[in-house]
Amino acid sequence: MTDQDQAAFPIETADRISGTLARFLKIEAAAGGLLLLSTILALILANTAFSTPFLAFWQMPIGLKFGPLDFTRSIQHWINDGLMTLFFFVVSLELKREFVLGELKDLRTAALPLAAALGGMIVPASFYLGAMAGQPGMHGWGTVMATDTAFVIGALALFGRRIPQSLRVFLISLAIFDDVGAILVVAIGYGDSLNLGALALAVLALCTVAVSARIGIRSIPIYVLFGVLVWLSFDASGLHATIAGVILGLMTPTRVWVVDERMRAFLGRVLARPLGEHWSGNTSERHDLRDAGRAIKESLSPLERLEIMLHPWVGFLVIPLFALANAGVAMTAGDFGQRLSFAIFAGLVFGKPIGVLVFSWVASRLGLARLGDELSWPLLTAGAFLTGIGFTMSLFIANLAYDPALLAEAKLGILVASATSAVIGILLLAWLSLRKHAAQP
Repeated sequence: MTDQDQAAFPIETADRISGTLARFLKIEAAAGGLLLLSTILALILANTAFSTPFLAFWQMPIGLKFGPLDFTRSIQHWINDGLMTLFFFVVSLELKREFVLGELKDLRTAALPLAAALGGMIVPASFYLGAMAGQPGMHGWGTVMATDTAFVIGALALFGRRIPQSLRVFLISLAIFDDVGAILVVAIGYGDSLNLGALALAVLALCTVAVSARIGIRSIPIYVLFGVLVWLSFDASGLHATIAGVILGLMTPTRVWVVDERMRAFLGRVLARPLGEHWSGNTSERHDLRDAGRAIKESLSPLERLEIMLHPWVGFLVIPLFALANAGVAMTAGDFGQRLSFAIFAGLVFGKPIGVLVFSWVASRLGLARLGDELSWPLLTAGAFLTGIGFTMSLFIANLAYDPALLAEAKLGILVASATSAVIGILLLAWLSLRKHAAQP
């Protein structure tokens, strides 16, 4: 075995996933498959003899009471308002990483998905409002505004390297902008009356987080406690509590504490030690080894460490649980024939791609944005249809926007529209891929 071989870590399955974007895509693609299975399972259970106990389970209250303070919520509420905060926290981490460290550092590159996301929110909401003018459920315009990242990446994963990386980056960035925009809509448009005292406490807690980061506190458990306080304050303020995840994610530092030169110095002290069994006990060698381990950990920014830590939990636990708790709807043909389901269908299947393409074209023509390498307008059109897969955020907003009498109809519209958008987008990408293959010599 050569010295080079000895310096390499043993190769495990997880080690084969390299690169931040590659890791993100692999997790999202696998999570998309698990999300699909969870959705199918929820639909099956909601339309069989198990329907009543299955739906009742998610409404079971759990929590704690301390005198006048009542923290009892349904299981579904804890998932939608509690666990989904982690989802939005990770979304914000991804957005900040792309702007500071990733593909969106170039403003003209970032402007294209940003313009597309704006169009993908404004135009479908306009379609929805036009179809629902003066009708019950008009308040649910936010349902058609967001894109489901996991399902979109899952659809792209079907084509492997037959589609350019620039299309993946564009759709990921667009979906992240969509999600952040949607949660801001949730916080403002679907909150309750404001409790200024609780809101002031939330601002104070956020200031404490900022000061703690500034003076060099690096303990994650301390920030978890601050995060819980921020969440509880927003929950009591009237704004939707998941906004805490967005704000805290954007506040997470991207600067590393131990730069490469300092890390090499720590490792050099360890490597300078002679070979032998002297790493145990309270020895200087053991302290050097511990310091080297800490230096390696701190050579990644807090943002990158938290994203690596939380992304699999969100993809493989939080989102599938959300689907199980929210996608279960007893389906009848009559529900889809109603005006509400048609408005949602029109907004997602037609409004989303029209908005994405028109705003992208305008931004490009004005010179504000540029298409990435190998990103053509036909590919952009196929990707624009995939943005109509609203699912997770659409269901999330539907639970806030609609009365129980309209919720089943809304959920059915979301499911049919998301499935239709997926089929159209996948078929267009398959056709473009075949045409490109046939054109090659």
